[in-house]
Amino acid sequence: MDSNTADLPSSDRSVEAIRRYYDTLAEGEEDRLTKDVAGRVSFEIHRRFLEPYLHEGQRVLEIGAGPGRFTTVLAEHGARVVVTDISPVQLRLNEANVSAGAEHAVEARHTLDIRDTTRFPDDAFDLVLAYGGPLSYAFDQEHQALAGLFRILKPGGGVVASVMSLWGSWRARLAGATQVAIRHGIDVADAVIRTGDLRHVPDATHVCRMFTWEQLTTLVTECGGEILAGSASNWASLEDPTLLAEIERSPQLWDRFLAYETAACASHGARDGGTHILVAARPRG
Repeated sequence: MDSNTADLPSSDRSVEAIRRYYDTLAEGEEDRLTKDVAGRVSFEIHRRFLEPYLHEGQRVLEIGAGPGRFTTVLAEHGARVVVTDISPVQLRLNEANVSAGAEHAVEARHTLDIRDTTRFPDDAFDLVLAYGGPLSYAFDQEHQALAGLFRILKPGGGVVASVMSLWGSWRARLAGATQVAIRHGIDVADAVIRTGDLRHVPDATHVCRMFTWEQLTTLVTECGGEILAGSASNWASLEDPTLLAEIERSPQLWDRFLAYETAACASHGARDGGTHILVAARPRG
């Protein structure tokens, strides 16, 4: 632990670790939704989930914007975007990657911790987009973070967000989860499953709080909101990558697969089954 973070509360030290993680990851975050077929499916699920909430002329706060994949989507739909990220490196990549044709949509770029949106006044945005799991990095302050997002929405506005999924991550990364139990003991593995908190793993290089769909809906309700829609980020696309590549090579099969995958991910039975959970919510009343 460096001297700059030694005196911080545990949750603050964890957030600083996340900042450093994404600074170091740099261009690797850009590759997450493009480097393989499964990533491209996940991008498409995210895009389709978001589109019903986009309208030309909206003012959007994008949290965890990273290298700009969804900044460009927002610009294509005529939004005005305030781009934010916890990582200064990711913000620089965002500026470098957002095309000249989309840069006009960007009002400003700021470093931002999702736990503190006090710099923005009430009723400032039509939509908050928080893809990439920023709420999973609020740790013990997720209620404060989500309530802050609701506060800055204009009447009728909403939040579209993702969190890391507990059961979907366990499913997708069973080998790694098993190694945690072997290296650190069943008690540590049990603590992760019980709390969703990867800070229980002593040698974890990437920590976050994972959620179930039930926990996420409870969080929204306790923060004075209501759920509009939900989805997993992936389902069948977590299976055989060779078959998935074959499907992608056929435009007809690919189009049909994406339609089926979108429907499957949105079903209540699958919302816990992807690596991330997507949610759309708004303040009640």
